[in-house]
Amino acid sequence: MRKKRASDSTYCGHSIAPIQKGLPKRVPSICPECIRVIPARLFEEEGRVMMEKTCPQHGYFKDIYWSDVDLYLKAEKWFFSDGRGLENPMSEAKTCPQDCGLCQMHTSHTALGNIDLTNRCNMKCPICFASSDASGYIYEPSYEEVVEMLKVFRQMRPVAGRTIQFSGGEPTLHPRLFDILRAAEDLGFSHIQMATNGLLFAQDPEFSQKCEEAGLDCIYLQFDGLSDEVYVKTRGRRLAEIKQKAVENIAQTDMKIALVPTIVKGINDQEVGNIVRYAIRYRETISGISFQPVAFTGRIDHEERMARRFTLTDLAHSVEDQTGITKASRDWYPLSCVVPFTHLVGATRGEETINITCHPHCGFGTYLFIDYNGKATPITEFMDVEKMLPAMNKIAQKTKPTGITFFGKLKAFRTLHKYFDVKNSPEGLDFHKLLLTLEGMINKNVGRGEEGKKTFRTMMVAGMHFMDGYNYELQRVSRCVIHFATPEGRLYPFCTYNSGPYHRARVERQFAKSNAEWRKTLAEAREVALQAGG
Repeated sequence: MRKKRASDSTYCGHSIAPIQKGLPKRVPSICPECIRVIPARLFEEEGRVMMEKTCPQHGYFKDIYWSDVDLYLKAEKWFFSDGRGLENPMSEAKTCPQDCGLCQMHTSHTALGNIDLTNRCNMKCPICFASSDASGYIYEPSYEEVVEMLKVFRQMRPVAGRTIQFSGGEPTLHPRLFDILRAAEDLGFSHIQMATNGLLFAQDPEFSQKCEEAGLDCIYLQFDGLSDEVYVKTRGRRLAEIKQKAVENIAQTDMKIALVPTIVKGINDQEVGNIVRYAIRYRETISGISFQPVAFTGRIDHEERMARRFTLTDLAHSVEDQTGITKASRDWYPLSCVVPFTHLVGATRGEETINITCHPHCGFGTYLFIDYNGKATPITEFMDVEKMLPAMNKIAQKTKPTGITFFGKLKAFRTLHKYFDVKNSPEGLDFHKLLLTLEGMINKNVGRGEEGKKTFRTMMVAGMHFMDGYNYELQRVSRCVIHFATPEGRLYPFCTYNSGPYHRARVERQFAKSNAEWRKTLAEAREVALQAGG
């Protein structure tokens, strides 16, 4: 009988059930209507992975989970290990996902922290998962409440949160936005970003400068396509010119942009290639694309879901078919495949570091290296990824928690060099530049492709498919690495905060303000900002 290892359980001693691989299989899920936990079956049907489940009260449900069974199985192959969660969880849960916040059962620490600054918005998007500004009440944490939420991330153990994203609603509407950005930097967050529709960035050229001066590093820009026809369908208004102006204004700073397209099949999936080409064109400012296949909130009938469901494998094939830059079967991997590298980074530093131990079916992507002529080359064309990853993982497994030795560093260096093919690498990329570029991915001070710093321009093209009630899987919830903080002092995985048990609605109601209370708070916040010269 195999001896139980520490890695088989969370830091709090809760056993970690290993990920079930292969098909068919049964997984714990939920009823999309009453949210009770029920079993679901994942199986292959006509080359696709399907999920089916039956609720005793609400009947039978069936949906497309991934549209390509081979890529589904490939993603499972490149999952290396689970995390061990938190040493200081915020709740003691008995049932997942109803009891949450983060609990002793959760296996991943935070890779990206989120704080909603408001539920107010200056748009009314038909596909907004947050139902922003349509709830009949105002949720807008005060500056002091936001600072306390930031501290929750920084106080996580054994790994303190380092990357924070402000979202909403529309976060740029918060009256003390610049104070909040400065507070995040003062608290030690190494990367600060904001998810926004970009309206204020487009309207006020000085707004980008003010955000940068306050500490903002990256804008997660809502970007569903290049045509007004698309935006009328997804956002209810013409926005193409506004998005372009936002990009141009942000480009006048050193901040970076990650484009965030919400993709709905039959609505804007034909825009995937145009978005990739646009990002490459503006590569000096745009550092990546985070595609988000639409998640269905509320009750959606079967025919509508089948017609509109767009999965991560649809994304991989769309990039291949519409650009020819990548090949879905060769170039796309789960985001969790980077675990060996992040483990070695921590060993080099002699400390625990951020580890992306999410479920292999949460995120799927590829990495492009772009030369100075704008030619994009997937990393798989010059790195033997399928041999390199297992080799790096062996080194990572043998590394002691006290830190990697000089010989360990040398071995890792030689392993990388062994699988680097300089003949097929992009023009201007040698092994030295590759090492500097890899360092730049975890240290923003190194720079990415900036003249004089000898790194190479890179771009992540990936998708995160956040779950809805129809494709919910509890194994994914317990491994989530994207967490929301709330004024109650807890953290919630993305897919319990925004779908499933939908903790967002409960939290926002609990801390909601009446219109009179909000107007008073707004006036006080503006007075503070004026006195500070903000």
